[in-house]
Amino acid sequence: MAVPRVELTDPATELLRTLEAQHGPVMFHQSGGCCDGSAPMCYPRNEFRVGAADVLLGRVAGDTPFWMSADQYEYWKHTHLTVDVVPGRGSGFSLEAPEGVRFLIRSRLLTDDEVLALAAEPPPASGAEYEG
Repeated sequence: MAVPRVELTDPATELLRTLEAQHGPVMFHQSGGCCDGSAPMCYPRNEFRVGAADVLLGRVAGDTPFWMSADQYEYWKHTHLTVDVVPGRGSGFSLEAPEGVRFLIRSRLLTDDEVLALAAEPPPASGAEYEG
């Protein structure tokens, strides 16, 4: 993908590496539902079933997939997302919860040039196309 839709801050990358050392390969999913649904959740990869309509926004920190529900994607598709980490407890379901921190999304609107570049690319993959 020429224009990244999602990236991590350095502190979020450090936390991700810590979580990978503890749990193996991980993934992000942002659902938009209840229970901190607007926050990115981090799960062991392949322990969270991606829905057929979920959208793969990209891969962060190398090969970590970042998925978003289709409804959330419709809301956020005109933005660039940055995953950061802040003190505090988020959802108990996300891997970082025991660390006393939580992942958080910071966003900005895509520039006109980014919108044009993304329009020239194929659409993001869906969960229906996902093979792991």
